[in-house]
Amino acid sequence: MIQKITHSILSRYYRPVKKFIEDPLGTQQRTLDYLLRHGRNTIYGNEHGFHSIRNSSDFAKIPVISYEELRPWLDRIIKHQQQDVLWDTPVRWFAMSSGTTEDKSKYIPVTRESLYNGNYRAGYHMLGIYAHHHPDTAFILGKTLVLGGSQQVNRIGGDIYTGDISAILMKNLPVVAKRSRTPESIALIPDWEEKLQKLVDYAMHADIRAMVGVPSWVLVLLKKIVEERGITILELWPRLEVFFHGGVSFLPFQEQYEKLIPSAKMCYWETYNASEGFFGVQYAPTSKDMLLLLDNEVYYEFIPVNEWDKDNPVAVPLCEVEVGVQYAVVISTSGGLWRYRIGDTIQFSSTLPYLFKITGRTKQFINAFGEELIVENADKAIDEACRLTGAKVTEYTAAPVYFGDFRNGAHEWLIEFEMMPDSGDLDEFAHILDEILKRLNSDYEAKRSYNLSLNMPIIRAMEKDTFYNWLKSRGRIGGQNKVPKLSNNRKYVDSIMEFAASKS
Repeated sequence: MIQKITHSILSRYYRPVKKFIEDPLGTQQRTLDYLLRHGRNTIYGNEHGFHSIRNSSDFAKIPVISYEELRPWLDRIIKHQQQDVLWDTPVRWFAMSSGTTEDKSKYIPVTRESLYNGNYRAGYHMLGIYAHHHPDTAFILGKTLVLGGSQQVNRIGGDIYTGDISAILMKNLPVVAKRSRTPESIALIPDWEEKLQKLVDYAMHADIRAMVGVPSWVLVLLKKIVEERGITILELWPRLEVFFHGGVSFLPFQEQYEKLIPSAKMCYWETYNASEGFFGVQYAPTSKDMLLLLDNEVYYEFIPVNEWDKDNPVAVPLCEVEVGVQYAVVISTSGGLWRYRIGDTIQFSSTLPYLFKITGRTKQFINAFGEELIVENADKAIDEACRLTGAKVTEYTAAPVYFGDFRNGAHEWLIEFEMMPDSGDLDEFAHILDEILKRLNSDYEAKRSYNLSLNMPIIRAMEKDTFYNWLKSRGRIGGQNKVPKLSNNRKYVDSIMEFAASKS
């Protein structure tokens, strides 16, 4: 009876999803109208002529901006305590973006509207979509283990606070929702290793039925539980049902999760959420393609790949996107972001409904020699190379090796293997990886032809926990902190190699 009641509640969460699927363009137009009504009352809107905007074509004349261009407007709020700068209700929170290993944190404004009508509403959509496909779901009757970031909540002046987006979400959750999740007293511990140990102790005595977090960090927690307690995950949590994950590609971690949780009933449900908002949720059990969330007070535009490097890129609205084209995502939100370029790249697989997959970052690729290698290519190639060689990869990063007096260019891959290739031959792994990349990416294949531009990939096996310890040395442990998979320069590769050399 209780299970039927809870499923009835979850099913209600699917109704708004069905509604915007049936009217996607109308939903986006209403979202833009709503955002502009608030934006016209702001300093930003006044300076950019929001009062004269009548349609999406008018709105497209507003410049697309990066974080560096947004920062002076944020300083008016943070440093000068001004309000009505970007949004016409108070900005009390700023999410500290930890999506990369850059030294400087980004501060993303979070309003009550973006929190409740954006993030939380999208969370309900996630539950509704999952329950729609799993009518017998019972995870809501147990506890949900949430492993978020470790950023401490800090006051930065007046009534303005900063923190990791997961901490902000946790602090503002309704009491009922807090009861079903990891205790706030543990979730908000700023020290990652202390929090990890507290979670292990908590998990031993909780009826965990669902998990939420970034695959790399949740994997660290699960392995620690198994190692410390000498018990399997399914013995500990026999009713564990689903892992809602996001932040990084799940593909490199899938085999390790299936080994730790050997159950055909275990579900892995992809999400696309960031400090700027919650944008997508896996739509069906049989595919990782995600549904673009259209009623969460986010208006979307998309920059085609041939416009990425232009100073004034042309972005197209949702009605003009095409299946199979690489796009950089541009958003306008009730958090006060206006035509803001978040840096993620996606590719639509369907426009009825609007389904997509994340393909990487506009700044996370290798194109030093015209090869246009993206993260999606790299993840697929690593996964298949592992399958063919018996290897298991925990983490990796790659960067170009530039032309020298007596050599062509190449890609250098730093790979942390949980299990080395069966043959123990890294040259063989490199050859297999190379052949797969050629098959996946015609530009890469062309540059590799006859070694004219690119030589064979260079593979370097790193010691266990090198990536973890490197992040730790930079104060970037936990949450969505991660090593970029690909970089068009050698900043990260050289830093990691120097760090590894210092420890040897």
